[in-house]
Amino acid sequence: MRNKKVVMITGASRGLGRSLAIAFARQGARLSICARNEEDLFNVKREAEKAGSPDVLAIRADISNSRDVERFVALTEQRFGKIDVLINNASILGPSPIPLLLDFPEEDFADVIRINTMSTFLVTRRVLPAMLQHAKGSIINVTSEAGNVGYAGWGAYGISKFAVEGLTETWADELSETGIRVNMVDPGEMDTEMHRLAVPDCDYELLNPDDVVPVFLYLASEAANEVTGKRISAREFNEGRV
Repeated sequence: MRNKKVVMITGASRGLGRSLAIAFARQGARLSICARNEEDLFNVKREAEKAGSPDVLAIRADISNSRDVERFVALTEQRFGKIDVLINNASILGPSPIPLLLDFPEEDFADVIRINTMSTFLVTRRVLPAMLQHAKGSIINVTSEAGNVGYAGWGAYGISKFAVEGLTETWADELSETGIRVNMVDPGEMDTEMHRLAVPDCDYELLNPDDVVPVFLYLASEAANEVTGKRISAREFNEGRV
């Protein structure tokens, strides 16, 4: 058990976060998961334990709040002694339907940036010192096609993901000689509650969050030890084009 990976996942109460927790649990990883919805989070904890994780730490937290970040990471380090993999998955869409930028309320815009971008910065910054001590670690940020191309109607969400991509590339460069890898995954459009809010009249096929998991398992593994600073599409990975 001591040799099993410790995987930290933010926003793990539903959607992709839940799928990731279950997938890593099946590999026998020890998990540290957080979300703001405590009831859903503890349901995932029980699912992960049944799936095979020997130890699951579930903490209710708003990881855009530095005090919650400190508590979450400190409790994880106290419980497990290390963090091998960090997946920055937590995010919000903002107002639904998404207004055009001209009409976007200032407070809502700030909330989306704070939760989607600041949380990635805060959690990564807090996790890094211990990873640097061990001279190894994998950090995986979740981005979006709307974070690589500006689309009308995706508002603050898309802009927040542009910032996440900048954070990923900058940290990958800063950590290039440390043994710590920083990458990002574009999961594509998934059948999730967030997508239903963003595209309520969707009439095309969506990915199941479970189908997006393989690229994360790869980036967390020793097989990806030389991979850093990359932006990987889950669909292209699944099709063998990466």
